[in-house]
Amino acid sequence: MEVKQHDTEKNGNFYIEENGKTLAIMTYVYAGDHKFIIDHTQVNEGGEGKGLGKQLVHAAVEFARQKGYTILPLCPFAKSLFDKIPEWSDVRAK
Repeated sequence: MEVKQHDTEKNGNFYIEENGKTLAIMTYVYAGDHKFIIDHTQVNEGGEGKGLGKQLVHAAVEFARQKGYTILPLCPFAKSLFDKIPEWSDVRAK
């Protein structure tokens, strides 16, 4: 499933849709010029157990790498993934 992104100057989200229905969404807010905060990840009914939340966070990691940003994962789900995946430490805000 394709991860899509909506981004503004202040915040944005990554999301996955299927047949016009949002299956999962992860929201973030910018915190300065080179950092954003992941504040919420949600997988809706019909998307559970498919790894969609992890796909969204991974897309955020790749976006951060592309832009030279760091990520502060305040969302408990995103934080748990950052804790488990040391390869993402390069974009984790200290």
